[in-house]
Amino acid sequence: MPLLLASGSPTRRAMLANAGVPVTAVELPDVDEYAVRDASGGFDVTTDEVAATLAYCKAMAVSLQRPETLVLAADQMLETADGCRLDKPLDREDARAQLIRLRGTTHRLVSAAVLMRDGAVVWEGIDAASLTMRDFSDVFLETYLDTVGDDVTGTVGGYRLEGPGVQLFSRVEGDVFTVLGLPLLPLLEALRTLDVIDE
Repeated sequence: MPLLLASGSPTRRAMLANAGVPVTAVELPDVDEYAVRDASGGFDVTTDEVAATLAYCKAMAVSLQRPETLVLAADQMLETADGCRLDKPLDREDARAQLIRLRGTTHRLVSAAVLMRDGAVVWEGIDAASLTMRDFSDVFLETYLDTVGDDVTGTVGGYRLEGPGVQLFSRVEGDVFTVLGLPLLPLLEALRTLDVIDE
């Protein structure tokens, strides 16, 4: 069964490739993420639910255009210790402000994924990890921003755990795949059930 990845994340694609999952195509979903977040981000809606809604909308946008194709879409959201949600930083200044806000605190990183075929959900999964940033110095912060350059705007929170961003942390609790952007182990189980990969 062909598997199409509805995500432009090179990290997600690498995770699937490293796990031996055959992705036949990649397509970016035409979804206004900010509009979806605004519409589903009321006080009574959890961060997990917003992430799941975004993953669903991305999967639907691509699935309706690709009949008989299994579509995988995902989304990731960051929830601060005081319950606020952060988006990807817009630029270096925004990244600096986010990292200063997260410094010395513990935040949640939520990853949601949806498998869809012909507009129908085949599987959905969600997981969260807890990450504690150390109380790093302002000098370290500037060195970090210099090191990662424009990549700092590529991920929510302004860091990649698989790169220099790991130095920002003193503790990570949860599945590392969730931090990287997919609830990978439950996803692999679903793909085995669907005969996309061998049992």
